Amino acid sequence: MRGLWVTEYTEFNNLTIEDIPSAKLEATQVRIKVKAAGVSFANNLVVSGRYQRKPPLPFTPGTECSGEIIECGSNVTRFKPGDRVFSVLDWGGHAEEVVAWEVNTYPISDKLTFAQATNFNSYATSLAALSWNHLLNLQPKQTILVHGAAGAIGLATIDLAKMFGANVIATGSTKAKRSAASSQGADYVIDYSSGQFVDQVKEITNSNGVDAIVDPVGGKIFEESLRCLKVEGRICPIGFTSGQAAKIPSNILLVKNITVCGLNMGTYYGWSPTDIRYEMENRIRPLMKKINKWAENKNINIKVCDTFPLSNFKEAMSLVTSRKSIGRVVLLMD
Repeated sequence: MRGLWVTEYTEFNNLTIEDIPSAKLEATQVRIKVKAAGVSFANNLVVSGRYQRKPPLPFTPGTECSGEIIECGSNVTRFKPGDRVFSVLDWGGHAEEVVAWEVNTYPISDKLTFAQATNFNSYATSLAALSWNHLLNLQPKQTILVHGAAGAIGLATIDLAKMFGANVIATGSTKAKRSAASSQGADYVIDYSSGQFVDQVKEITNSNGVDAIVDPVGGKIFEESLRCLKVEGRICPIGFTSGQAAKIPSNILLVKNITVCGLNMGTYYGWSPTDIRYEMENRIRPLMKKINKWAENKNINIKVCDTFPLSNFKEAMSLVTSRKSIGRVVLLMD
């Protein structure tokens, strides 16, 4: 089969498409004919060896894919060959076939394209952040501030928050990104490219502040966001696309009784020093089931930015790293 092949940690653009061996299928795994695979900034970090988790060399990158099952391990009970699925992977998605764990694999509706289905992890991350009691626990008529609103997670968060009946303030650094957030349903959009957004949020909320914030940006944006929260507000950092981890001023937390509730979704998929994917399945599979049902009923609007054939993998990553992408960037294997 053909796929990207990493023999040493390097830049993504240095990779080439190779004929690579098929992985051995274990009893609790499925073999998937990959139809589409997500491309993310994290993939770039993994290939260069700068991510907190390093796959053993050699490997194929790609942690999200959708496709059709072509073979099942002897202990697999949920799936059969021909089933359309989405899978969260340890690695391996940027190839024509991949072996995935059954515990990290989920059925997808026939009404979804394979490219759309690569967004399932983005929606699961957003749904966890919004709905789990120990995180934002967003309620109808509350107001949420969504940073990085034109990214895959940002658009998913807007989509779900509106379905929950919340008011959404979205931020974006370009006119195109703000337009995408507005089209997805955001009630207000703000240009935060200068970092000056606190006064605008306070004006929109009549100085009350917001109930909740989703922040995949970090750095200075996170610090300023704390000033946008009302008393007992909650903020959920889910990444640091700014390149800087957020510094938390405890005095502001204390004065306003603010809760900071971080979310590393990879922990629930087994991407942590202690692999707890099986212990966490009862949390993750219900999320994926809801997302699939909502997609089936067209309750949610899953966006894809652009698609590229595998041969154009460099162009796909370039779009991601340029920070001009709006929604999910996808590689198509056919």
